[in-house]
Amino acid sequence: MIPVAHNPVRLARPACLHVVGIAVLAVFACVAPDRHVDADPPLPAAVLEWLAPDSVRGSAVSDGVSYHFAWSPRGPWALHLLAADLNRCELELVVVPALAEDGTTRMRKTVTAMSPNGEVVALAGVNGDFFSPGGAPVGPEVTSETERSSRRPAIAWDGGRVPRIGPDASSADNRAATEGLQVVGGFPELLDGGIRVGDLEVGDRPDFAAARHPRTAVGFDPGSGILWLVVVDGRQMPHSAGMSLPELTELFLALGVAEALNLDGGGSSAMTVGGWMVSSPSDATGERPVGNSLWLVQDGAACENGQRGSDADSQVSDSPT
Repeated sequence: MIPVAHNPVRLARPACLHVVGIAVLAVFACVAPDRHVDADPPLPAAVLEWLAPDSVRGSAVSDGVSYHFAWSPRGPWALHLLAADLNRCELELVVVPALAEDGTTRMRKTVTAMSPNGEVVALAGVNGDFFSPGGAPVGPEVTSETERSSRRPAIAWDGGRVPRIGPDASSADNRAATEGLQVVGGFPELLDGGIRVGDLEVGDRPDFAAARHPRTAVGFDPGSGILWLVVVDGRQMPHSAGMSLPELTELFLALGVAEALNLDGGGSSAMTVGGWMVSSPSDATGERPVGNSLWLVQDGAACENGQRGSDADSQVSDSPT
């Protein structure tokens, strides 16, 4: 069995001292790293059957949000999975661009450094789209500060509170008809209506799609309202080899996801939960500065607007470098 306790330790040890406005990681605080804490929702049985993991740990991050770590000898794979019940009105998605202090100039920042500001509580974040050397995203991006159009696939979130994933997610019609639109691009789209999208670029980009690399991706199940943020560590044998895009798609199918999008990967892959890096970036220098990031946040004011979820009261190419 590969030792994998290093990631939970990084959360558990400082959580006793770190304050994040609310006790986002209260279940982690002062808990021995090998102790299993029940999380809701749990990892589906199909995922456990497919991964056949040696080690699984789960912890509640907030109501309706759970973080899971799994290590499987099949890859080997070290996986970080964040589940969020978007039926809850206080949970929102936010895209954060890496901008200079002038609020306009593109640059690159680490995911940790892009934690959303304001009155929301940042629960978890992952790296976003592929980007140019200067930090400009390759695909579409819509935030409160930026707007970039592109025909590439994306995930979009707005007042309708149902994520849209695909090439039409950020179309002009959608932008004109919605408020508070948040969009981040990726490539390729993995699942559409529960069906694999083409050959997942294996034929055209075998080094990118068929080879195993660190991966970041997002998936959504419209039936349950559960969103999954996934990071697979890679290029770190014997800890984790990474996944091919077909393997990543199989993981999302096992999660019960109908819509899924691959985000930037390789050395860019990173996941932070409650302000702490839980994944293991593959660059020797640690977290890589990237062009934008996708965040799950808690916004208590959102429930005051009568949104659904009233149960709250109870690099320029597709290179994985």
